[in-house]
Formats: sequence, structure tokens, C-alpha cells
Amino acid sequence: MLKRVPDVTFRTRVRDDSIEGPNPFRWEDKTSADYFGGKKVILFSLPGAFTPTCSTYQLPDFEKLFDEFKAEGIDEIYCISVNDAFVMNAWAKAQGVDKVKVIPDGSGEFTRKMGMLVAKDNLGFGMRSWRYAAIVNDGAIEKWFIEEGFADNCETDPYGESSPQNILQVLKNGVSVAA
Repeated sequence: MLKRVPDVTFRTRVRDDSIEGPNPFRWEDKTSADYFGGKKVILFSLPGAFTPTCSTYQLPDFEKLFDEFKAEGIDEIYCISVNDAFVMNAWAKAQGVDKVKVIPDGSGEFTRKMGMLVAKDNLGFGMRSWRYAAIVNDGAIEKWFIEEGFADNCETDPYGESSPQNILQVLKNGVSVAA
């Protein structure tokens, strides 16, 4: 199991009010160091933006519990998915999310290097992330929360281990965060 997040460059779209017109965004490269350097964060990954479990429970609950995570020493919460920047930004906007930050992994490079890339051809998704979360401190993975049944074309979509409620309970109980 990885002990550090992989070093990759993410292609993001950021709002830039100097740009006229209906789409005031520009491309901006961000690296793993930009997201994880010098911070203690929760990283969670899911099969896809706009999908049922991700949109109904996982992302909204991380947003709702953000302040409780902050009280436990978490600086940021990041949601990553094998979706492009346009999809991730539209999903965050549609969900009304402003505390949890979304990270686009459009090519799946980060997810692949994390060892969490799986085929979801049975759902018409192609290659996507397995559902997981991690506590990451300055780029070092302190604890993994990986859903059961890791496999290509899994018939189920397990959810529980990587839920914000489970991770928050682990933090509140002071359970060892060794990976």
C-alpha cells in the first residue's frame, strides 16, 4: 500500500474575473504538492460525479461535517474522481459545495498511481476510481479507508468504510492513524 500520494499534475479550471463572457474560467495546473503539501487533509474518491451514492450521501455529508473535521485538525477535504475539470466544477456547483474542494483526475493518472483504478465497463463508465478515503498529512498517507470488494466491474457499490461519519469517528476516537 502506498505511503505517500503520487506526484502528479492536475489540469484544473479556476474562476478568473478578468475574463469576459459567460465562462470566466482559465486552465491552471496544480500539483500534488499544491494540494497536500504542509496540510492535514481528508482525500476521498468515488466512481463518478453526479452518480447516486456520491451525490446523495458522500459529498453532501463531507460538506455538512466539514467544521467537525476542522475541529479534529483537518485543514482541507478533497474529493477526487476520474472526471474532467468541467464535470467536477459543475457537480460541485450543482451540489452547492463550497467547503469541500474537488480535484479533477480526468486521465485517471493519480487514481492509477494510488492503485485504485478499476474498470467499470459493466456500467458504461470505463476506467474509474474505486471508492476510498485517506487521511493525508503533508503528502504522507496516515490511514486508508477502502471499501470492500475491490475489483473490476464489481456488481455492487459498497459504501460505509469511506463515509465521512466513519472517518470522523476514527478521528474522534483517537484511533491510531498508521496506514
